[in-house]
Amino acid sequence: MTPLPVPAVDEAEAWVAAHLGDLAGDEVRRSRRFRGDQVAADAALAALDVTGYARRRNEVLPAERRGASGLSPWIRHGLLPLGEVWAAVADGPPRDVAKYRDELAWQEYARHLYARVGRATGRALRHRPEPSAPWSGEAWDRSMACVSLCLDELEGDGWLVNQTRMWMASQWTVRAGAEWTEGEDRFFAHLLDGSRAANRLGWQWTVGAGTGRPYGFSRRQVRRRAPGLCDGCTHRDACPIEDWPTDPDLPRVDAEPALRRDPAPEATAGPREPQGAGRPDAVWLTAESLGDRDPAVVAHPDLPRVFTFDEPLLGRLRLSGKRLVFLAEALAGHAAAGAEVELHRGRPAEVLAGRAVAATFAPVPGWRRLAARVDPVAVHPWPWLVRPGAGPVTSFSAWRKGVGRIRPPAPGSP
Repeated sequence: MTPLPVPAVDEAEAWVAAHLGDLAGDEVRRSRRFRGDQVAADAALAALDVTGYARRRNEVLPAERRGASGLSPWIRHGLLPLGEVWAAVADGPPRDVAKYRDELAWQEYARHLYARVGRATGRALRHRPEPSAPWSGEAWDRSMACVSLCLDELEGDGWLVNQTRMWMASQWTVRAGAEWTEGEDRFFAHLLDGSRAANRLGWQWTVGAGTGRPYGFSRRQVRRRAPGLCDGCTHRDACPIEDWPTDPDLPRVDAEPALRRDPAPEATAGPREPQGAGRPDAVWLTAESLGDRDPAVVAHPDLPRVFTFDEPLLGRLRLSGKRLVFLAEALAGHAAAGAEVELHRGRPAEVLAGRAVAATFAPVPGWRRLAARVDPVAVHPWPWLVRPGAGPVTSFSAWRKGVGRIRPPAPGSP
């Protein structure tokens, strides 16, 4: 198959419009805030200072008061491994380090949960939200200043702070009574860090699917976390979210049995050491591992790196153009650093048919399905923050208790 031309990082927007524009769910534009290449990721990590994070992580406005690090797009796509970020904050104030690392652990928990139950994540937990009361109009009403702010950042930047993610998810489901999976899909289309692991788990937590205690969004949070925002809202004198929402019905459902115990933890976690005796002629890059510290890239630095934009999958997902640009920027970064890069559009298994490729295991169902067809000659371990075990993933607290103290492996070790 004839590869696509490889763009320069600064040309990624035009490249996506020319080669992938028909697969995008909206106009092809790069994120106003984030660039996807390794240089940008490393610069963001180098600038990270968690001082004040515990106090300011939930602040929304003014923007300069926000404590969120904004590293999640690069973390999601493997440009910044969790263990590397964990180590980078070691010298910060203890309270802030502990809180920040707790959020990194939440990301790891989401990956463990998704790696174990896969697509069943959407129905895996113990409660199913049901509408509590009718809501007239759009679930996300842009005439509300709080919703308009969130949608502007979601659609323009491809990123939201955690607080506004909870606002939007609660407004969609807890108050408006809309189906939570549809709201999750809206997030997934736009968020540069969108994943069926962390994104879906965040929605389930907000709507109470795991705990039975939904997060209620009301004007009180806006006034506290974004002071002054309500003053310019057309609804300031008759706010539709003035009062606390009525808790929805959350009937118990039969939880996925694998939540309590993994019958095959080694299969869930992937190999502990590189596997395979063949000699690869290329490295297969995936959306889970786009960084230059990807284990397969590190093991085979001189081999060409191959990535396929999965045409059938992208045609179904209809991701925002900015997500596709972010991916293209990450791939262009490999070429800018001197690597040989092959880019394709099509079906990954067909593009890689007959090729001897090395790959890094990825804890997602799609990778397992594709790997069974591609049959890599070398598979490298996923860089877990803490390797999955057989214990419960019924909740973050149960998982955290089971894994004990988190001690990330040294760089370069499985």
